[in-house]
Amino acid sequence: MAVPAALLLNDNGRIYDAALAGVGLAYGVEARAAPYLASGALVRVLDDWCPTYPGFFLYYPSRSHLRPALRALIDFIRDNAAGHPSVRR
Repeated sequence: MAVPAALLLNDNGRIYDAALAGVGLAYGVEARAAPYLASGALVRVLDDWCPTYPGFFLYYPSRSHLRPALRALIDFIRDNAAGHPSVRR
């Protein structure tokens, strides 16, 4: 059964702004919601319906023949996700 909606958003910032304003529920990335959850501004609901995911995976062919652009992308992701538990080398 379809639920009528008055507001549909696809921008994370606006989604959290709407949830903080009490407009409705927000579904988003936990890391982005963490400050709001920690402060109590937002609370978790429907936990049973929100599975966690280990993160993104990047699959690529042999390490010995990487194109420079792909090598740069891999290095960028690793450098910017340092310390994140889902990033493995």
